[in-house]
Amino acid sequence: MLDVIRPEIDEMWFRESLMGDEETMSYNAKWGGTIPFPKEYWDGWYEAWIRNPGDNRYYRYLRNIKNEYVGEIAYHYDKHRDIFICDVIILAKYRNQGYGSEGIKLLCSAAKENGIATLYDDIAADNPSYKLFLKNGFVMDYQDDDIVMVKKEL
Repeated sequence: MLDVIRPEIDEMWFRESLMGDEETMSYNAKWGGTIPFPKEYWDGWYEAWIRNPGDNRYYRYLRNIKNEYVGEIAYHYDKHRDIFICDVIILAKYRNQGYGSEGIKLLCSAAKENGIATLYDDIAADNPSYKLFLKNGFVMDYQDDDIVMVKKEL
């Protein structure tokens, strides 16, 4: 069982550690792997994603029953493609414990409550996590040598 947490700015340390964890971010190797998120970025990012996200962004932490942050869920509107792209990242040490599936379900529920009709995710073709999305009600929209695009009608 996971809780969905709207983090405070002083809790951005978890996002910094999540983005900086090589094993967790190995799925992102094709696009550079880890992503720097130093403290000087926190305020601007927090303002756009949490304080004032409008209707186009959603971001939350996932916390387990031991009160540990295990991952994050998010979506944002991609105006160039006119779609909402979702994001579920589980810290590597917590993978294969059901948190990914639960995170997907919680994210889809939040998106639906916020009036989003369809969520997409573009996943690197060499990343097996697309199978987790398929297992949780997403369908393959298209695939090429680089990307597997999955989608779910909410």
